[in-house]
Amino acid sequence: MALTRSELREKCMIILYQNDIINKNKNDGNIDEIIKENLEIDNDFVKDVVYGVITHFNELDSICNDHMNDWTIDRIDKTGAAILRIAIYELKYTDTPSIVVINEAVELAKKYSDESVRKMINAVLDKIVKENE
Repeated sequence: MALTRSELREKCMIILYQNDIINKNKNDGNIDEIIKENLEIDNDFVKDVVYGVITHFNELDSICNDHMNDWTIDRIDKTGAAILRIAIYELKYTDTPSIVVINEAVELAKKYSDESVRKMINAVLDKIVKENE
């Protein structure tokens, strides 16, 4: 059964979360293995997003931090940070409509983060979109 884009974004978030945990523990996880553990079949969208976020990690964090008030991305929970990085990557490097990116990020945040993080994600992404219009 094929997964929806929403489900694939959730997989991306889980993979990036797991990668973050592994790397924080200095275990140098293999991202390909993490992807294989989370997906039954190979998926280009997941690979594009995951590798894109990893490749542009510092840039995405910088963009995020520039749009947060008195906070930085490393102060929010790891799932919220993964959601933000995915959304900023999609806004910057894909042709996914911004309304879809924001909605998908907020829906993931509703499922995995608390209300304050959800609101912060929505606000940060809204600022980025308005700045780039």
